Amino acid sequence: MEYTRLQPMAGPDPEKGLSKRIGAFQKLLEELEKRQLPVALISSVNDETQNVNKFVSDQKKYSKQLRKSQSAILQIVEKEQNLVVKKHYQMRWLALGMAVFGVPLGVSFGLSMGNMAFLGVGLPIGMVIGMAVGANLDKKAAEEGRQLDVEIL
Repeated sequence: MEYTRLQPMAGPDPEKGLSKRIGAFQKLLEELEKRQLPVALISSVNDETQNVNKFVSDQKKYSKQLRKSQSAILQIVEKEQNLVVKKHYQMRWLALGMAVFGVPLGVSFGLSMGNMAFLGVGLPIGMVIGMAVGANLDKKAAEEGRQLDVEIL
């Protein structure tokens, strides 16, 4: 089954940020074409691409739909085929590390020092721990061939 192509925008050239997002979306489609995916998954990707193509005349709606569709495609591909983009786990674990490790460490620092102003000390520590765990998971995904050669903006 063929993939639906992203239609170029009508009118003036898109702004710089939008051009980068369009390039990232096209790169994502190219990477998915390289994989042997089920027909149902290709159909879902094509539906999302067609949703973007509906707004080629309105730059603001096009940009918004492009982000929504890209996110939807990535969720579907991760759920169905366990494929992720570069730095996927690193970004996910950055937030988790701050919440899971950083806040409790900050509270323990604050309580042990007798000053809750030290609560913020744990956040960067948790962030680093989370990024390290995420980088390790990204490395593992790359070794297993589950990582798409795309970085999402």
